[in-house]
This record gives sequence, structure tokens and C-alpha cells, in this order.
Amino acid sequence: MRDPAFWWRPGPSPQALLLAPASLIWGAVAGRRMGRSGARAPVPVICVGNLTLGGAGKTPTALAAAALLRQAGASPAFLTRGYGGRLPGPLQVEAGHRAADVGDEPLLLARAAPTVVARDRVAGARLAAAGGAGVIVMDDGLQNPSLAKDLALAVVDGGAGLGNRRVLPAGPLRAPLPAQWPRVDAVLVIGEGEPGERAAADAAAEGKPVLRGRLAPDPGAAAELRGRRVLAFAGIGRPQKFFDTLLAAGAVLEEVRPFPDHHPFTAAELRDLRDTAGRRGLVLATTEKDAARIGPEAEVATLPVRLEVDDAAAWRALLVGALTRPSG
Repeated sequence: MRDPAFWWRPGPSPQALLLAPASLIWGAVAGRRMGRSGARAPVPVICVGNLTLGGAGKTPTALAAAALLRQAGASPAFLTRGYGGRLPGPLQVEAGHRAADVGDEPLLLARAAPTVVARDRVAGARLAAAGGAGVIVMDDGLQNPSLAKDLALAVVDGGAGLGNRRVLPAGPLRAPLPAQWPRVDAVLVIGEGEPGERAAADAAAEGKPVLRGRLAPDPGAAAELRGRRVLAFAGIGRPQKFFDTLLAAGAVLEEVRPFPDHHPFTAAELRDLRDTAGRRGLVLATTEKDAARIGPEAEVATLPVRLEVDDAAAWRALLVGALTRPSG
């Protein structure tokens, strides 16, 4: 399903007020759950999560974190729940796995480092450590208390921020902010926007260091699409971000088709996309995550993005510092 539009509008709305009683119940349960103590992994754990539902840039951030840790001499492995996959794990993602097995994000992560999918995060961390990981990078799981984190990084979309600041289902917050802030060590705001600045101010008021960054398109892929007429489609948290990135890269967007996050594309939908693009002479383009979900047989162009952090020294110090924190 798509996020309700009223989630991201500031101030109260009739829909949010109507759902407020349900939010009180959800928030009480989620807040109490977050207060539990987690088990220690054999190696340090760095969690890349967010305070809300919706695409904030967690996966590119996890990839960038692992790359920096590797440069620092560590041996990172990813740990993820594998949303959308049928296999509960714990298991290591292998070449034969598809998105239907393990989810789309693990397929992307596995290109960069060993990746373990596990709904039981503690069991997954043990498997990753047994496989030689010197540090675990969790993609999501900030609200999951089962595994203790040595560094918890909350990623915030600059254009969306914290939305209407209400808890599910009245808003996008996964748990009440008073329950979440004590579990956050630092905040990374990706992209520009007043909502992100308000979230950054909140984080600073809570004593959390705030970093800022952006998602930059791969130069080679951007050059391939520059000046091309494109039919773009995306099934991510915020498809418009991908469409805006294509425009900024110089592509000519003739048509866009947004789908819900993690959308399982049917054969009929893909056939319609290909037929429409072919009939109109358009390049069919999507995100790396969507391409992973569709499969290698899909004939689509992708525009990979990479995280760039403004204060590279602070970014490095934050991650490397987690390697020396006590871990059991």
C-alpha cells in the first residue's frame, strides 16, 4: 500500500484525529517493546534505521557505511530482515536467491558484502559473526530491541522529515518519539527541505549529533540517460525522489508510473510497461531495488545512487568509533 498523503502534511488532519485512539494503542505497545534490553552480538553492531515508515535512504546509507568500514580495515556483513521474501532465515544470501526468496534489498546488499537474512536478528548476528564478519551493519531494525546496537543511526528524508509527527496509523512514526530518541545515537538527514531541518533541530535538542548528506546518481549511468526520452517507474517508499533524480540527471521524463513500496510486479504489468515504452520509443528506467525485484531478465535501465556525506571526517569518526565500543 502507499503511504497516506495526510501522514506527510504538517498539523492535524481529520484522518489523523480519527485514527488517534488507535495510535495511542500502537504507540503504547511499540514504546514498551523498545524499552526492552537486547542480546549482545559477538561483534559490534551498527544499525541504520529510521524513525518513520517510508523510504529515507537506509539501504544506500548501509552500503556507504560498509564501504567506509572496509576502508578502515574492518570486515563488514549486512544483517536484514529480508522484507518481502518468503525465507525466514537465518541464511546467507547466495547467487541463486531471488527477491521472492529473500527480498529486494538483500540482493543489493549482497553485491557489496556478505548478507544475512534473518527475522530472528540475534540468530542472524551469530550466523554473520560465525561467517567471519568483524562488524555487522543492520539495514533497518531501529525499533527491534532483540539485538543490542553499538551505534544506532536514524536516517531522515530532508523533504519529508517526520511527517505529521503522529504514530501509526495516524502518522508515519513507528513509535512515539520519546521512546525512540533514547535509542538513537546520531541522525543523518538526506536531502534538503524544511521538514528535515525541523527533524535535525529536534535531534540536536535531544543531544544527538546530526550529519547531512545527499544521494548522488552514478555518473556513468546518468550520462547514459542524459537527453533520453524515458518512461520511469518505481516501487519504492517515495517514487518521486527517483523521478526527480532522473530529471536532475538530464533525462526527459515522458511518463512516470509510481507503485507502492516493494511492489511485486506482475507479468502483465511488466509487459504493459515494455509495450508502452516500445510503442512510444522510450527508454524504460527504474531503480536498482526495483530491478532486483523484477529479475535479471528485465530489459530496463537503472540509475544507481550513492550516499555522499557533507562532513566526511565526522561520518568516518562515527562509524569507526563504533568498532571500539564494548561488545559481548
